[in-house]
Amino acid sequence: MPKLFIVPTPVGNLDDMTMRAIQVLKDVDFILAEDTRTSSVLLKHFDIHTPLFAHHKYNEHQSLESVMDRLKVGQTAAVISDAGTPGLSDPGFLIVRECVRNGIEVECLPGATAAIPALVNSGLPMDRFCFEGFLPQKKGRQTRLKELATEPRTMVFYESPYRVLKTLTQFAEVFGADREASVSREISKIHNETLYGTIAELIDHFKTTEPKGEFVIVVKGLD
Repeated sequence: MPKLFIVPTPVGNLDDMTMRAIQVLKDVDFILAEDTRTSSVLLKHFDIHTPLFAHHKYNEHQSLESVMDRLKVGQTAAVISDAGTPGLSDPGFLIVRECVRNGIEVECLPGATAAIPALVNSGLPMDRFCFEGFLPQKKGRQTRLKELATEPRTMVFYESPYRVLKTLTQFAEVFGADREASVSREISKIHNETLYGTIAELIDHFKTTEPKGEFVIVVKGLD
């Protein structure tokens, strides 16, 4: 029977890969990867030799038809991203939606994502939270920030090292410089680190310390 597996991959330490995820990647007919070069390293590490094809934001619309054709004749496939769970700020949504529309079974394996460890590490309320992922870089960015100004839930954002300081500065302008926040970087890697404080204090830190690695910013909601 055709089936699509969404397979999380480690966000840092390769030992975070689950045994079931390894077996699924060995058993499916083919694997769709965000970056075949990055994923080839992972597959080689776990001795996985399943055929690998590129499936990223620049080609997923074009590749969708051929992937669906293979699934419709009974093949099985797995989707992986460079790190974490596909579909969360990574390619994956389109093919899942198409499988659902065509009655093809989809199963997402539990596994790594950067958002939850950063949220738990933050020390901020996590009974209710909203995941914002990457904010729009230009169009719609200020509009979205203004919409979030009165958000009562803890907010989780992804950010690149090149925009961390700019984003925190914008947060100070919209949320207030005294709003509590945390910044986690390099989750599950050697240089894993979480910083705590007000947005103003975090801005001061990154004015003197160059941001390095992949970042998750967690901001307390409006009281």
